[in-house]
Amino acid sequence: MLLNSNKGKIALKIFLKRSIKIATSKEECWVLNLGPRDYLNVYNLQKKLVNKRIKGEIPDVLILNEHNPVFTIGRRGGKGSILASKEELKKRGIKIYEIDRGGDIIYHGPGQLVGYPIMNLKSKGKDIHLYLRNLEEVIIRLLKDYGVQSKRIEGHTGVWVENEKIAAIGIGVKRWVSFHGFCLNVNPNLSYFDMINPCGIKDKGITSLAKLTNFEDNENGKTKLAQLTNNLIKHFGKVFFLDMINLNSAKLLSSLLA
Repeated sequence: MLLNSNKGKIALKIFLKRSIKIATSKEECWVLNLGPRDYLNVYNLQKKLVNKRIKGEIPDVLILNEHNPVFTIGRRGGKGSILASKEELKKRGIKIYEIDRGGDIIYHGPGQLVGYPIMNLKSKGKDIHLYLRNLEEVIIRLLKDYGVQSKRIEGHTGVWVENEKIAAIGIGVKRWVSFHGFCLNVNPNLSYFDMINPCGIKDKGITSLAKLTNFEDNENGKTKLAQLTNNLIKHFGKVFFLDMINLNSAKLLSSLLA
């Protein structure tokens, strides 16, 4: 009996060691930091990567980029949330896309950091609400690095400072693989938000990191933006327990899409 008991203890120790190794083993997440890119080009890139992720050909991917001015309208939205005339939209060169994500209308433009996680949610509990809260957590932790205390508001997905939204979130999910994502207002031209009811919400405002801090758009600001992007990648990895791998080579990207 003692022998069997000892064997059992040894087997339990081996099992626990294996379990701890599995639990603490990070999966890879590739990071594509693309810089300024056309919205439609990146949307098509997302679709290709989603299909590859579904097939298990690639690990999770985080796309980071910046767009020319566009309004995107999610499944819950409509053009009724656009306040500007067609003439004004044309004058300011704003394109409009109705797309397959949740939420209402969102503005994308220069001065924003936009992220599109292509992630297998099967391995993350198949919990979309938890996934959304984790995206918010990444941005809340990032803003804390810059002395900004942000929060969630129940019933309104995104990240808020007081009664003003600083980051919008809208996602799509195909066969438990996520696409679309988040946009953080770093230093955008906030006047574009006056042309819409952002996210369909009429009684709350919009803010940015530059409005709240000394985050300026100049040569030094570009350096700051690079550091902010690196900080976001760091927090993303910690929140989702992922090993973040930068893939910025054009050759690698071309190979990825082959």
